[in-house]
Amino acid sequence: MFTGTEIKNFFNGCSLFRILQPWWDVFSHYLSIVMLMIATLAGTLQVSQYKILCVPCQVASDRGCENPFSLDAVLANRTTAGSSASSRLFLPKEVNNLDLQQYAYIDAMCYEKHLHWFAKLFPYVVLLQTLALVVASNFWLQYPSSSSRLGHFVSILHKCCDSPWTTRTLSESVAEQRGGQSTLFKCSPVKPPSSAEDGNLAGIEPIGVFDRKEGEQAKAIFEKVKCLKVQVEENDDIYYLYRNQILAKGVILFIIFAYIPYATTCISFDVDCVVNIQALTGYQRYHCVHSLASIFKMLSLVYVIFLILYSFMCIYSLWWIRRHSLKQYSFASARHESSYNDIPDVKNDFAFILHLLDLYNPLFSKRFSVFLSEVSEKMLKQISLDHLWPLKKIKRKVVRNAQRKVELRLLLLSGIPSAVFDLRELEILKLELIPVSRFPRKVTQLGNLQELWLHYTATSLDSAALQFLSNNLKILRLKCTEVDKTPFWIFSLQNLRELHWYGNLQPEENLVFITGLTKLKNLQVLSLKNALPSIPQVITNSLPSLQKLSVDNEGTQLTVLQNLKTMLNLTCLELLNCALQRIPGSVSSLTNLQEIGLNGNNLRTIEEIISFQHLPRLCILKLEHNCITYIPMHIGALDSLEQLHLRDNHIASLPPQLFLCSKLHHLDLCCNNLSTIPDEIQHLKKLQYFAVTNNNIDELPDGLFLCKMLQSLFLGNNNLSVVPPQVGELVNLVQLDLTENQLESLPAELEGCLSLRASGLKVEERLFNSLPSSVKDRFRGSQKEQLNQCESDC
Repeated sequence: MFTGTEIKNFFNGCSLFRILQPWWDVFSHYLSIVMLMIATLAGTLQVSQYKILCVPCQVASDRGCENPFSLDAVLANRTTAGSSASSRLFLPKEVNNLDLQQYAYIDAMCYEKHLHWFAKLFPYVVLLQTLALVVASNFWLQYPSSSSRLGHFVSILHKCCDSPWTTRTLSESVAEQRGGQSTLFKCSPVKPPSSAEDGNLAGIEPIGVFDRKEGEQAKAIFEKVKCLKVQVEENDDIYYLYRNQILAKGVILFIIFAYIPYATTCISFDVDCVVNIQALTGYQRYHCVHSLASIFKMLSLVYVIFLILYSFMCIYSLWWIRRHSLKQYSFASARHESSYNDIPDVKNDFAFILHLLDLYNPLFSKRFSVFLSEVSEKMLKQISLDHLWPLKKIKRKVVRNAQRKVELRLLLLSGIPSAVFDLRELEILKLELIPVSRFPRKVTQLGNLQELWLHYTATSLDSAALQFLSNNLKILRLKCTEVDKTPFWIFSLQNLRELHWYGNLQPEENLVFITGLTKLKNLQVLSLKNALPSIPQVITNSLPSLQKLSVDNEGTQLTVLQNLKTMLNLTCLELLNCALQRIPGSVSSLTNLQEIGLNGNNLRTIEEIISFQHLPRLCILKLEHNCITYIPMHIGALDSLEQLHLRDNHIASLPPQLFLCSKLHHLDLCCNNLSTIPDEIQHLKKLQYFAVTNNNIDELPDGLFLCKMLQSLFLGNNNLSVVPPQVGELVNLVQLDLTENQLESLPAELEGCLSLRASGLKVEERLFNSLPSSVKDRFRGSQKEQLNQCESDC
């Protein structure tokens, strides 16, 4: 047995599907109900009335019964004493000498053998035909492979219509169209909207902000609509089911009309019955009347009229299918009536269902479109984000960097919280791994913003924000992996001074981006990390103000470097990881160069540095992470050199000419094959930074300790067995690294390094304990003073 709740839920589920039935389907449904009523009425009459009444013929001929007994006499003499069928068929013996059983037998024989089948089975035929049409009309709603998807769609639609987010979005659109301020609304949970509702939506009340529960519900609906769209758009079996059901109804109607008109004419009131039962009754021919013939004929005529109307509905539905593009649904009206123009057109079964929904109530499809709009979804995410990141929480993430600039770093958020644009003192904004970041008009409040980081972050701006960034932004650091994620609005930043772009795009995609660089006329620093086959001519010829060019080719060989000669204003050139075999000769033509960086290449020899003597301003030379085996003697000709970086090479010895570069104050020789340090190092009177970590040095020359300006000395991972006591003469020493050597103890003269603190001394614990107690106490005391100073500064 079914419970009342189960029956109620069943009928509620059936009623929900009505929104997917157009008006002709609904009209056909009511026609089916009327036809079922005709079948029920005919069946009731057939049970409650005489089926057939027969009397014998006294005189019979080929034309029929010539002189039957008077029907009036027969009926007058039939008893009405009882209500049973047998008593109603009684005929007195003085009329024809037949008894009750004989009359019942005659009626039954004539009814079965001589009454037309349609006259007998009219109620059942109408019932079966109507049931067949009803099944054909509703089969597509109950088909196993599609009914679950239809039910899922209807349930989600119900949630979309009841969601406060839907009404809020539509009401904001109405306010925008009327030129007023946007007002936030909340749906009434009473009933779904009717077709009479328009822009002035019923059952809404103004609210200020969504609460968290409503926001979570709206986000859940967005995800469900996305999944439903993917699921339903993949196929079109629902559309074909609906079309085939119309064809099936057409076949059923064709079969019905093939016999119904003829069968209707066969319903007759008078029936001539000839049965060979003369031995039982004494008569062979009988005259019968079908008491329901007139009613059945009238009902069949009405039934045919309804069938004709039903046929017109099928023809109209077929015409509708052929006339409309049911494989594609456009939200043109929804776009026109809302502020969102990103609502996507849908196809296949999803389009077909929305066509049916639009016929039922256009407001439903308009409400549903809100949850297909990416802009609407982004707005919802923005509201949720603002709930999670208020201004108080954002301020806790603001720091001052080493340059004492106010900096904010946001990582792995769904967007930019609105509170960020209230930090008027912000100077650097770092956005990393944020899928969607939008800069609204409020960004104009950040008057101090000069540097922006966009690392794997998609961005969009309105016109006011773009104008503001164009005037204020000086530094942009951009990382992306796909060309469609590249914010091409950056080419509108007229005052941009530095652009650092890191990507991994194909050469043809690079060209699109690099060509746009010509619009940045004030660009001074350009840093590219990409696989470029050559330096584009656009860069060398169309950026007159460029002073620094850095190209990290990620191991791809960079060729055709002759066009570098035209970049006469360059002061810094870095060609990193470009698989260079030798130093490009065109570099020596850039007479304004102050810094050259050739790190991460395949340089084995650097004999070409002899041409650097024509670069009078060259002061920094970076040749790290190469395969250089020796330093040529003519390096001494670079008398303006101040920094030399030769980390991670294969250098075994240092030529004395190196120390003719008397202006050197930074010398990095870590991770090489050095075994000795020449005593000529004493000529580097300005040396402040000296690093030979990870070499094979076993002895320190006395000349090293004559470099009185040394501040950083890195000697770790060598073969030193003793540290000379002259180390105490380095009174400016701030950093000293002696780890991973063969030292047994440290000299007590370290006490003379007045600038050295415990934090700057890197040695093993046992070596530190080998120092005299007074020296250790001084280091520890200086460390406490430094910590207190840091706390007071903070």
